[in-house]
Amino acid sequence: MAIRTAVIPAAGLGTRFLPATKSVPKELMPIFDTPALQYVMDEAIGAGIEHLVIVSNVAKPGLEHYLVPSTDVVRRVAASGREELAERLARIGTSVRTSVVYQDQPRGLGHAIACVRNAVGNEAFAVLLPDEIMGDSSLLVELAALHQSTQSSVVGLKRVPRDEVSSYGCVTTTAAPDSRGVVQVTGVVEKPRMEEAPSDIIIIGRYVLDAGIFDVLDHLAPAPSGEIQLTDALLARALDGALSGIVSDIERHDTGTPFGWLETVIELTLRRDDVGPRLRTWLESRFR
Repeated sequence: MAIRTAVIPAAGLGTRFLPATKSVPKELMPIFDTPALQYVMDEAIGAGIEHLVIVSNVAKPGLEHYLVPSTDVVRRVAASGREELAERLARIGTSVRTSVVYQDQPRGLGHAIACVRNAVGNEAFAVLLPDEIMGDSSLLVELAALHQSTQSSVVGLKRVPRDEVSSYGCVTTTAAPDSRGVVQVTGVVEKPRMEEAPSDIIIIGRYVLDAGIFDVLDHLAPAPSGEIQLTDALLARALDGALSGIVSDIERHDTGTPFGWLETVIELTLRRDDVGPRLRTWLESRFR
């Protein structure tokens, strides 16, 4: 069965972006004029996803408002002659089925995934972390295909410099990646110290998880922080021989910190035909 549902966990309060996130959800912070969330939704849709499940928080009503079609806005924009923009706006919340599930308490990524059990049903599903923007949908397509052939949970992986591993989940594998980048994952460590990291391969925010992950999450003990960690569930899957990964060199932008968000805004805006040349000229003028 093809992967039809994608989960986007977006219940975090974005405290690193305060005071902006006092009123604007972090996921709606614009990459020039397009929210980061929209990039992630477009990636999922480009991979053939038919149902998006957004995990939100009651303190972030703006997320749900963004997903509600606004015919009045579309009509006004179209009447002003901006037909292409009107078409983009009309697709938000309508191009695929979209559901919102609420995480009642900030109890970690694993808990956020557990909250979507009823919305997902008894089938495998993708997970896309909205803090990470990928260059295209190719990795998600590859993860879904690998799940189809193995029926195991699958994670996106990337090699990074050793001094970056402490910010991510890090994995051990049975062997070097094959020609497709595929590995069997044997261990997962959450944010290890650099000198204790078992490898330079990190988990990036793309997953395809089998439905059995819900039972694993239900039986997990909370971490010392009180959170239910997805990495603990992935470790359990790895120890059962049911976790694979793809080591990818896909273009990736981490918007989880203010500086990472700013880097992403500048880099992606520079590529735009409409404003990129003007931004480049301005930047060059500032450093002459």
